[in-house]
Amino acid sequence: MDFSDSPAQAEFRNEVKAFIKASAPHYLAENLRKSGFGHTNTGEYDTLEEAKKWQRTKSDAGWACLSWPSEYGGRDASPIENVIWAQEEGVYGRLSSTFIIGQGMCAPTLMAYASDEHKQRYLPKLASGEEVWCQLFSEPHGGSDLAGLRTRAEKDGDEWVVNGQKIWTSGAQHSDYGILITRTDATVAKHKGLTMFFLDMKSPGVKIVPIKQANGNSEFNEVYFDNVRIPDHQRLGEVGEGWRVSITTLMNERLAIGGSIATGFPEVYDLVSKLDLQGKPAIDNAAVRSKLAQWYVKASGLKNSSSRMLTALSKGDMPGPEASMGKLVAGNMMQDIAKFAIDLQGQAGLLVDPDTAEGAARFQAMLLRSPAVRIEGGTDQILRNIIGERVLGLPEDLRADKGMPFNEIPTGLG
Repeated sequence: MDFSDSPAQAEFRNEVKAFIKASAPHYLAENLRKSGFGHTNTGEYDTLEEAKKWQRTKSDAGWACLSWPSEYGGRDASPIENVIWAQEEGVYGRLSSTFIIGQGMCAPTLMAYASDEHKQRYLPKLASGEEVWCQLFSEPHGGSDLAGLRTRAEKDGDEWVVNGQKIWTSGAQHSDYGILITRTDATVAKHKGLTMFFLDMKSPGVKIVPIKQANGNSEFNEVYFDNVRIPDHQRLGEVGEGWRVSITTLMNERLAIGGSIATGFPEVYDLVSKLDLQGKPAIDNAAVRSKLAQWYVKASGLKNSSSRMLTALSKGDMPGPEASMGKLVAGNMMQDIAKFAIDLQGQAGLLVDPDTAEGAARFQAMLLRSPAVRIEGGTDQILRNIIGERVLGLPEDLRADKGMPFNEIPTGLG
């Protein structure tokens, strides 16, 4: 494949460069470069406010959510123009992590299932960063089985009353709205009785409890629903068709997450180029070079796989199960690289202060965050099942509860 810019792409790249040079928050650049994995470092400035400010600047100039239709705040850009933008935005793209769920997962679901009125109301503010969205899917008792959810919604006139609990909800504490999947019929098979909604996260009865992580951050949350009322016009898709709607979200989730996970390869290459190992540069060590070669092959495969998905998107196709491979490979690769880099540093690998640790303690941050990476957006085991069944055509796993009404499935719950 030829990855060089066409004349039109080169012109587009120059436009992007000019905008970045003139408008990016350059005062944040140094801290953003030092950001550890899973944490956006903005120094003395409030990260959420800086993220919203940069998103608003992009939106006002027509550079937000490039591939979206212009009527919703986008630019009708091609997938390759999206790639060019990401390349040129560089470290400032780290400010966009606040919006990845809303723009990359919730928005495609709204575009597919929301009313025209709701699209016009919510999508432009989502694109501009004025409103932040989250995704309310996982539950404590469901584990990796999304269809095993127990949060229930019951119809009451023109409203639905929701009770239950969600967990691992990224960014809920900063969100204005969220998309929510519920069980509306427990007398049918578990995939059949689900219904999707979107709701105001400030609604009465919504309680958000941050979860303290091993790395000291609290990006994930538990969310409780106590008689929360949602108008029926905020339903996405038909009653009982929530699983079909969720597939749209999940396919875009795999694409958004799989394409954005850091592998750690550029960082480890930089580390071994500078690190002294037994009196010589670490990169001269044969074992280190062997590891680098293996990771380079994987990184190249991820890049080319991503290009294939972009080609499919440019033809109007939906992201498919192949997107699961990016997350599976990148998540494992990042964890392996983090372990290797920390071991290579010896006792200095225990340092977690970015100002004193080699590589600004990025690998320590990666290692502490990596268990979550391999769980969120689909566990490794779930992704392998998806790839095996939908890509390789292998037989499905045996399921004892297949076709069984949800309320008849045995559980250990009292």
